[in-house]
Amino acid sequence: MTRDLARRILPLEITLYDMANELFCAVVLLIAARIASPELVAQTPTIPPGFRDVDVFLGADGGGHTTPGAQVPFGFVVLQPDTERPTTSGYRSDGRILGFSSTHVSGTGGATKYGNFRVTPSIDPLDLPIGETKSDEIAWPGYYAVTLGAPQRAIRAELTASRLVGFHRYTFPTSKDAHLMIEVSSVIVNWGGTPQRPLSCMAKTGDRGMLSGTCKFRGGWSPGEYQLYFAAQFDRAPTVSGVGRGSGVSSALKEVHSDREWEPVWAWASFDATENPVIQMKLAVSFLSIEKAETNLQEVSTWDFDRARREAEVKWSAALGKIQVEGGSAAQRGIFASALYRAQVMPHDVSGENAWWQSSEPHYEDYYTLWDTFRTQNPLLTVIQPDRERDLVRSLVDTYRHTDWMPDARIAGSNGLTQGGSNGDVLVADALVKGMHGIDYEIAYQALVKNAETDSPDPLVEGREAMSLYKRLGYLPLGKDRSGSRTMEYSYDDFAIAEVAQGLGRMDAAREYRRRSLFWSNLWDKNTLSVRPRYADGRWMTPFDRTLTTKAWDSPFYEGSPWQYSTYVPHDVQGLINRTGGDAGFVAWLDQFFAQDQYDPGNEQDMLSAWLYIHAGRPDRTQALVRRLLDNYYKAGRGGLPGNDDAGALTSWYVWAAMGLYPNAGQAYYYIASPLFTRVRINVGEGRVFTIEALRSSQVNQYIQSARLNGHPLQRAWLKHSELIAGGTLELDLGPEPSAWGRGEKPYSVEPVQ
Repeated sequence: MTRDLARRILPLEITLYDMANELFCAVVLLIAARIASPELVAQTPTIPPGFRDVDVFLGADGGGHTTPGAQVPFGFVVLQPDTERPTTSGYRSDGRILGFSSTHVSGTGGATKYGNFRVTPSIDPLDLPIGETKSDEIAWPGYYAVTLGAPQRAIRAELTASRLVGFHRYTFPTSKDAHLMIEVSSVIVNWGGTPQRPLSCMAKTGDRGMLSGTCKFRGGWSPGEYQLYFAAQFDRAPTVSGVGRGSGVSSALKEVHSDREWEPVWAWASFDATENPVIQMKLAVSFLSIEKAETNLQEVSTWDFDRARREAEVKWSAALGKIQVEGGSAAQRGIFASALYRAQVMPHDVSGENAWWQSSEPHYEDYYTLWDTFRTQNPLLTVIQPDRERDLVRSLVDTYRHTDWMPDARIAGSNGLTQGGSNGDVLVADALVKGMHGIDYEIAYQALVKNAETDSPDPLVEGREAMSLYKRLGYLPLGKDRSGSRTMEYSYDDFAIAEVAQGLGRMDAAREYRRRSLFWSNLWDKNTLSVRPRYADGRWMTPFDRTLTTKAWDSPFYEGSPWQYSTYVPHDVQGLINRTGGDAGFVAWLDQFFAQDQYDPGNEQDMLSAWLYIHAGRPDRTQALVRRLLDNYYKAGRGGLPGNDDAGALTSWYVWAAMGLYPNAGQAYYYIASPLFTRVRINVGEGRVFTIEALRSSQVNQYIQSARLNGHPLQRAWLKHSELIAGGTLELDLGPEPSAWGRGEKPYSVEPVQ
């Protein structure tokens, strides 16, 4: 190169170098700015369009006790805040946040369960959690976010989850000492019943600050103990980590044990958040071991939080897409979408985590309880999630194989309180009469017969009480807890067994259990027009008030009145009609029941009552009443449910009723009423869609004038399961006045087996 040429080129090279250097510096500064700015690094994502109608806070307050946290459908990890003064879900809107634990139950009453491995973020100094104020709270299916603390010390928490892993993302203010503390011994304590308590716990640190541990717990809804393990890893190595117990934490300790009840056990990690304020953590749980929890961490294979969130959203999109609605008001569509979400959060799929016996069968925990869900949620899953419902029943049958009883409630590896009958009987019958394959009905039948024939040594948690006495008298007498309500429930449970026996060709057994299904009538008192408890010698309970609602476990009727339980004869409505004066007398009896506000919208025992008019040839009464119940008792917002959601039982009632259908669980038909929406599309599987069209549906037009099924006139106010599951179109012409439609052919009522 000549000197002249060099003089011409070098300035250009220097200029290009300077430009590149300036561009590089600008990029570095931009990256640094993004790292240093929480607003840029961890902006709250935009709610996906498909979730805009879903309010995961529906029922969180006002007695609904629902969980607003991040989870996937039926996932065991429900990652959400635990607050001061918690409900059974661990959360209440006006409580300060203690931290974010991985396990919760939704919509339950009584004593609670879980609240394990609570994570609390903080900045210097490292102190034990005392609770933080919250702001900017937002959530949708698969995602929860909130800001903790005062503005100058605010921490943004974002949560998502897979089936067994909670994924945390925290954006700290600039600080050299940002901390994540795991309370290994944490539980939700709401002091209902026997409160949960930690018995013995262990925590330890590992490579790159990996934290792990285990704790054994007792108490809550189910009396048995359970042990849960965890493993937590971070997206970068902490500057220091440690464990502790009691009121102290120490970086000098790498492992700590405690065998003292209620003694707190901690694990923690600290980070320098000066240059990178975002800290991410995955925490996996397992019922089997720490090693299995570490393996479960692989369920979330990425450190891209937003990608993991989107994976959870995809699962929810599929679940919520099972039913699509058009028309109605914005509030009705919102409640419907939120109710459909709530119907698919429990029970929890812990397949591969069976710590109680070895089996290749699907395994679910937290049937909380079948007394609630068999009426609405399980039949809904039969239609929109048939494979899931099949696996739920298989898990119950497998539980019988290995424990000798099919439970009515099962939580964390032990049977919970049996509120009424043996309601697994109804789930098995519902599956069989609706043609569900893949269930060992022979083994299931053995479980049902044991329920019906064996005096349970512990009827509070499994089986039925005093069956020898029950069979001899034809009812459960006073002196036995819940004698009136359990007689009603045992009667229907026996009908369910008759259905299964008939389906398996055991005709003698079917006849016997169908005979026993009429035992409810042995409590019928023609003077009070209600069921009425009796003593073993036949005397009636005196004094007696058919409207008196009792809550005690040792009272004659569980959480309801004799009049409410008198409506619970799902198999023998015609028998009830006959005892109340025929069709006209029965309609007047039901009218009086609702006029005197005897209906309890927040509990399960009379859920079927509004639909019973159809059996008396008055579907117009059902149409108007169901519309009124939907409007009066279900509202948008955190206090929008009329009672405990009971693991999706109440919200499933709304889903059914808003569609204009309702199941009679254990039997293969559905009642028809007027839907809130102009069009409902139900994905019933294998590419089939059942569409309900009510193009004139409105607040005024709530009475069915005529109906067509696949173009052919339909005169009955009920639909066969085979018709629903085949796909097709039900057209309903609605008007403002009652009509004669549906008054002819009545739904099934119990008949002798030939």
